[in-house]
Amino acid sequence: MAPRRCPCGTGLPYAECCGRLHDGTATAATAEQLMRSRYSAFAVGDAGYLLTTWHPSTRPASLELDPTVRWTGLDVLATSDGGLLAGEGTVEFRASYRHEGGSGSQHEVSRFTRVDGAWRYLDGE
Repeated sequence: MAPRRCPCGTGLPYAECCGRLHDGTATAATAEQLMRSRYSAFAVGDAGYLLTTWHPSTRPASLELDPTVRWTGLDVLATSDGGLLAGEGTVEFRASYRHEGGSGSQHEVSRFTRVDGAWRYLDGE
């Protein structure tokens, strides 16, 4: 059986891509990598990872993921800053989903910043 592809759309196996971030064996090197790993966390139902990677100033006390939403694709539309040496960055994306027989998408420009050297999701519009 072929390894499961990562939901984030890189084409890599999940275990070699976002799976390494989710299990803590790697950390996101860029804002885009963190955004992709957060999308994958929604896709695989990993609320703990989402909370861990949320900026402390905007993080909710808890997070309840809807098990009836199936995330079906991610398109990164633009990035600004957020590179290896940057302290902040933005990533614009569209995430597609299926829910209760219908389909839709979420379009967002997410802001990321570093906290103690690690990328964190700050907020999005």
